[in-house]
Amino acid sequence: MKITVSGETKEVRQGLTIAQLIIDEKVETPEYVTVTVNDEFLKSGSFEETILQENDTVEFLYFMGGGR
Repeated sequence: MKITVSGETKEVRQGLTIAQLIIDEKVETPEYVTVTVNDEFLKSGSFEETILQENDTVEFLYFMGGGR
């Protein structure tokens, strides 16, 4: 099936979870990543049970603190 990951269309297997996609995509510092699927934020505890569907769009986001 096809999904879009960070703007790139990819062919992935049926039943792929967000947790496995994070591993497959070699996401840097996965413990700090925020994930959206179709512009909806996922709770970090749901990555293992969230199964991707055909034409889903996934983004990996990092929020940085700082400033004054």
